[in-house]
Amino acid sequence: MNNMKRILFVIVILFIWNDIKVFAQNNAGQAFTLVDAKTKIYHKDGTRSYKDYKPFKTRTIELLKGFEVSTNLPKVSKYGGSLEHKTSHATGFFHVKKMGDRWWGIDPLGYKYFNIAINSINTGKSIRTKKAFTEKFGSKKKWINETIELLQNNGFNSAGSWSDVEAIVEANKTLEKPLQYTVNWNFMSSYGRKRGGTHQQSGHIGYTNDAIFVFDPDFKTFCDEHAKKLLKYKDDPNLFGHFSDNEMPFKFKAIDNYLALPKDDYGYLAAKKWLKDNNINQEEIIDKHRETFMAYVADTYFSIVSAAIKKYDPNHMFIGSRFYSTERNYPQFMKTVGKYLDVISINYYNHWTPDNEDVVNWEKWSNTPFIISEYYVKGEDSGMGNTSGAGWIVRTQKDRGLFYQNYNLALLESKNCVGWHYFKYQDNDPTAKGVDPSNVDANKGIVSNEYEIWTPMMEKMKALNINVYSLIEYFDKNEK
Repeated sequence: MNNMKRILFVIVILFIWNDIKVFAQNNAGQAFTLVDAKTKIYHKDGTRSYKDYKPFKTRTIELLKGFEVSTNLPKVSKYGGSLEHKTSHATGFFHVKKMGDRWWGIDPLGYKYFNIAINSINTGKSIRTKKAFTEKFGSKKKWINETIELLQNNGFNSAGSWSDVEAIVEANKTLEKPLQYTVNWNFMSSYGRKRGGTHQQSGHIGYTNDAIFVFDPDFKTFCDEHAKKLLKYKDDPNLFGHFSDNEMPFKFKAIDNYLALPKDDYGYLAAKKWLKDNNINQEEIIDKHRETFMAYVADTYFSIVSAAIKKYDPNHMFIGSRFYSTERNYPQFMKTVGKYLDVISINYYNHWTPDNEDVVNWEKWSNTPFIISEYYVKGEDSGMGNTSGAGWIVRTQKDRGLFYQNYNLALLESKNCVGWHYFKYQDNDPTAKGVDPSNVDANKGIVSNEYEIWTPMMEKMKALNINVYSLIEYFDKNEK
């Protein structure tokens, strides 16, 4: 056999083997396609780079064995709950309830509900995006009405963090089907700005020694005063829930961090007292103590903030502070926060497919459902630099949509997830000044800087979004 024949033989075998693999996976209900993606590398010197493209297994709704994909918008209540899933749990406001072995959101009318949101629904602030806004919309009213229509026509039912809540609330007054929304109140970071000692890090506010000011005696007073702002939304059924902060440093080595503060700092004094009360010598601190103190910091923060939120708004859910690091991997920490939260919010990166062990453990430890409050993927075909931020890089906008389907199918399958918030509405603008270093030049949005929709991505997002309720039924009937 000459070389050309050998090459042809190998190619034929590879095609046959690929067909066999796909057939076997189809029979198991787990067929997948392959999507090329780049993952970020975090270097010890603080710099970041990307690995070369490699293929990742990617499930899509078309590949789910026996699932009938609908192209019609689902029949939903004015709040987005499924009209085919009525319960007897109407309270006039959103809440969550475990029914059987699945957690559900429940809308104000008592229909089962899944929260599907986009973060940062705002108009751009740069000269470039302001010009595009004027040419395309001309007014804030026209923009928000057309944006709500765009979202709802593509299966989204809510606005996530950092959205223009005032514009949404005003538009909702005249809409038959209003857009739900969330509010992030920044309790700790607002207190920090007033107190001093915070700084801007990539993606979030930083604190000296990664030690939040939860032990300051003024923090409780500040939270009570700050929470009075919630009264404005207390009676609005369109509000899904309150975030208290974003990506705070709940660190495993919190005890070490607090003990490294100046000796007159309230955090240092609180850490020393905790050691004394628990008969622990500072020189003999072990990991068991670190996890317990980490949970103690969380208990202090969430007890204060939860009391303030519920005092001024007992109607709506407290949906967390958007965890982002390893805190979510510690049982004692998650059990503690579960005492105070209606829903746990997690910004979940570096996973092409959510890890099943993670999504099981979060609920098991906290006895609370979760939402993924931030994640995204960037497309190389956007022409943007894509050097900032966390998410994956893929080749095309269609691939962005395929990532969206694969990622969220795992969340629907988990039974513990009650929503996801994709980050974000508009791409980063490279010409913008003074922005967060994580939001400089990346194709994160569903629309460009000129407010043009990334259509190939949106088509895949819509295909999944409008089938969410039927997908939940499908997964519940086809458990492994």
